[in-house]
Amino acid sequence: MSGELTQSVIKRIIRQVGLECAAQGQTLSETLVAFMVKAVVLDPRNDFNMDRILTENNMQDLTQRCVTRLLDTTNPSLSTIKMQVYFDMNYANRDDLLSEQQRVLEGKLAPMVRAITEAGARAQEEKENMYQKIVTYVLLRSGLAAPTDIEAVREVTAALQSVFPQAEMITFISLSKKDKEQQLKDLAMLVTGIRLYNKQCQKGGSGIEDLPAILNEAIPSATQTVDERLNSCQLLAHQYTALLESMQEDPHRYSRLSTFKLKEALFSVRQYESFLSILLSDAITNAQEVESLGVQVEATMMVLKNRMQDKTSVESKDVFPLFMELSKLWTGFQDAKLLLSFLTNMTDNLQQFLEIQSQLFPEEMLTSFLEGVTVKSDEERIKETMETRVNVSDFKNQEWLFPETTDDFDELLIQYHGFCAHSIGVKGLTLVGNPAIGILKHKEKCYVFSSKEAAYIFAQDPDKFIQLNVEKAKEYPELIQLLELHHQFEYLVPHAQARNASKYSMKPPPKRDSGTQTDTHILPPTIVRSYEWNEWELRRKAIKLANLRRKLTHAMQTDLSHMRRENVTQVYLPKDVGTQTKRDNSSNVPKPQIFLKSLRGGSSPTTHMVAVDLTRPLDET
Repeated sequence: MSGELTQSVIKRIIRQVGLECAAQGQTLSETLVAFMVKAVVLDPRNDFNMDRILTENNMQDLTQRCVTRLLDTTNPSLSTIKMQVYFDMNYANRDDLLSEQQRVLEGKLAPMVRAITEAGARAQEEKENMYQKIVTYVLLRSGLAAPTDIEAVREVTAALQSVFPQAEMITFISLSKKDKEQQLKDLAMLVTGIRLYNKQCQKGGSGIEDLPAILNEAIPSATQTVDERLNSCQLLAHQYTALLESMQEDPHRYSRLSTFKLKEALFSVRQYESFLSILLSDAITNAQEVESLGVQVEATMMVLKNRMQDKTSVESKDVFPLFMELSKLWTGFQDAKLLLSFLTNMTDNLQQFLEIQSQLFPEEMLTSFLEGVTVKSDEERIKETMETRVNVSDFKNQEWLFPETTDDFDELLIQYHGFCAHSIGVKGLTLVGNPAIGILKHKEKCYVFSSKEAAYIFAQDPDKFIQLNVEKAKEYPELIQLLELHHQFEYLVPHAQARNASKYSMKPPPKRDSGTQTDTHILPPTIVRSYEWNEWELRRKAIKLANLRRKLTHAMQTDLSHMRRENVTQVYLPKDVGTQTKRDNSSNVPKPQIFLKSLRGGSSPTTHMVAVDLTRPLDET
């Protein structure tokens, strides 16, 4: 049967099952019905063959089986599946819950924000109306009081006028839409901070709840409630486990008990325990957050009081950031209150899915059956096996992990929600695993065990026991979520294919749209700009480099770069040069004295010049 045809048939069956359940007074969600249809198909006891086209009789049989299981109010498995569906559809972690709350708040305020940011008020009356809308917006966004509280409206108006007088409306109107929205948020935070400070000083704060006191009283109470219910369900799980172990040893003693029902009840309380552990962890985190917020609020209030000190006016830059910080911290208290309410409602609503336990196995019945039976808690079971450890030398091709040899040992992702990988498929029990025995790493997945013997048996053929666990999850579909086996049940597995795994593919062929695109240049360019092919150009560069030794290194500094970087000047050091002779000597020669006679001429027309040498001889000097 093709995958698309199978899906269309399954959807048709889901609709038919939902209609028949509604006709008998049970309105069920489509998610729950779809899960039950898949569970019935996967159960090998029903022998549904999805390789062939379902006949009308097959479809009616499948529909009737699903309706019967969905209407069986005495079935712990159905209660567990309902609990799982409820938790998946309603639980959200802290970040998701707060972001959804913020989205809802923004949606409620969106019409008012548009009315403020898109209106072009010009007349005085229009500006006053817009100012009143801003007051209402600030009051609604802060969540500190209802708009119908007259005293709170007066306080908000007074606080807003102190930071945003009506005279500034002209400037506000001229801003862009985005800037207006941001200024509205800033004004809301400022006014909230001012009102909180006034409440601390007992000068206002109408309609503002004392959230720190409320939370400090409510959180411990809620945490205690979750903890008590967690302890109760753990006790039930320990009792059911002890009974099942005793029934395997002596079946005739417990003929009145149904092993199948008892296992379903065990899986139900284990799932309830898992969900309560998540809620308890969130409650503890919430309490720690409230404690931290309280310390920060007190510190911020103290700084504000020191800066104000009964002054008539202070600089806005000194107090505005503190007011906004105070508003953010108070928003944290509001978020903590919302999260506490959410956790309380989740805890109360989960309780209804465990009511069937007291009907099927009353406390008196359990007490009578448990006579002479030792009930061990998970902690006691772990303590008993703390001294036992797998001997790695007994295994040649298996990888075992231990605390002292593995980094981040506590952060390892353990399969089957930390339960023993051997006891699930073999015994149908959810025994807590002890990592100290040794964690088996098989095909990049980690498995823990409740005893050394279970670890040795599992390690002989891990794939066999893994498949046994999958088959057990087909019998008890609630194990799919409890043991976190979603990756193995993302599709309907045809029963014939499961029996002939070597012949058929377990997964339907995946289909999806895809596209590819090739870049013009995949690799970055590798052009070498300094490359030269001309040898004369290379010679010129070589001469230039060789000539550098005759050059000096110069540096220059401007006014803008002064005192901003180090400047260095380098020169060749001057040489000390000197000469030396063997002796000092000197010489003196006579000064030449030559005179010319008759330069002025005489009476005769011809000039007769006579040179007279009066230089003294050399030997006379």
